[in-house]
Amino acid sequence: MGNGMGYTFRGNNSLSRDKLNYTNGSYRNIHYGDIHTKFAQHFHADAEPVPYINEGESHSTIRPENYCMAGDMVFADASEDMADIGKAIEIIDAGDVPLVSGLHTILARPNKGSMALGFGAYLFSSEGLRKQIQREAQGAKVLGLSPTRLGNVKLYYPSRLDEQKKIADCLSSLDDLIAAETYKLDTFKTLKKGLMQQLFPCEGETVPRLRFPEFRNLGEWKEKSIRGC
Repeated sequence: MGNGMGYTFRGNNSLSRDKLNYTNGSYRNIHYGDIHTKFAQHFHADAEPVPYINEGESHSTIRPENYCMAGDMVFADASEDMADIGKAIEIIDAGDVPLVSGLHTILARPNKGSMALGFGAYLFSSEGLRKQIQREAQGAKVLGLSPTRLGNVKLYYPSRLDEQKKIADCLSSLDDLIAAETYKLDTFKTLKKGLMQQLFPCEGETVPRLRFPEFRNLGEWKEKSIRGC
């Protein structure tokens, strides 16, 4: 990354959250807080809750050469947590509205033809790079990361795009599987919670609202104090 490797840095703005809205505007804006809490590692602008810049707001870096493009990496340059400093998303689709990199972010653009789309997100979340980025962070209560410090990070990646794509495709397929299994798990958790509410009496009631067929005619449950059990 430093010494001309892989990426070059582009401009970002410093517009605070009160300069943004979720209704309309001429530009969409990536705020560092959303990198920490909302945005997917592989970022599709139209699939994410990306705020707009309020009409009338201006910033010297909001110009075409700094608009986010597919393949760009956007890093959060501030965090109270070492685990999240330098957390990054890769722009897969920037959408139809100009997208810019906002407050406390660093926008890095891959040198032409150097990175397969989708590979960067995994590269910068790999353990070796995360440790390098964490070592470059500075600060006590709030950690910060500058483009200069980020530029010290050494990248190791295959030069062939087809190998990069193979790695990205492999990891993406696992992400898809994890997402599907997570959805299943959440569904089962919701089902269990609902059954728990039905299989045990609610407050003020003596029988549950749902009983297995063979026990429905057995009357009320016993009432006992904890000490009387």
